[in-house]
Amino acid sequence: MKEVLLSALEQLGMAWWVEVTTDTPSCIYYFGPFLTSSEANAHQSGYLEDLKTEGAQDIRVQMKRCKPPQLTLCNLETT
Repeated sequence: MKEVLLSALEQLGMAWWVEVTTDTPSCIYYFGPFLTSSEANAHQSGYLEDLKTEGAQDIRVQMKRCKPPQLTLCNLETT
């Protein structure tokens, strides 16, 4: 049942995602989807640890309801 609800929320852009932005490399990563912001928050530490291990720097995190266009967006132009 949880999977059906999560799939419906994801299709509507109402599922929760962990959005991680890094300056080095210049990327945005999306991890999810999750039913609630607290569920997304509970999983973020593992994602951050993996990115730090890979050498990511200047990491910013937020939980957001969205429908990511891709799970990883890199080589971003900053304005």
